[in-house]
Amino acid sequence: MKQNLGKLDRIFRFGLAFWWLSPLAPQFSLNGGWSTLWFNLMVGANWAVVIIAWIALVESFTGWCWLHTILNINNKAQ
Repeated sequence: MKQNLGKLDRIFRFGLAFWWLSPLAPQFSLNGGWSTLWFNLMVGANWAVVIIAWIALVESFTGWCWLHTILNINNKAQ
């Protein structure tokens, strides 16, 4: 596994992960009336934030992004 993320990209990913895994993370909720469908979408959105944060944290430490590999992007020199 070859690193394909630059230093600044890794810093930004770590900052995003730190923020989204903290109590200050964006939280989606329904104010007022709600239906089962909207409730499930909000719960799914909250879980998506947590999953993306963990992926960003792992990528910030490893320096490797699978999407960059698929799209043939190499930011290591930046």
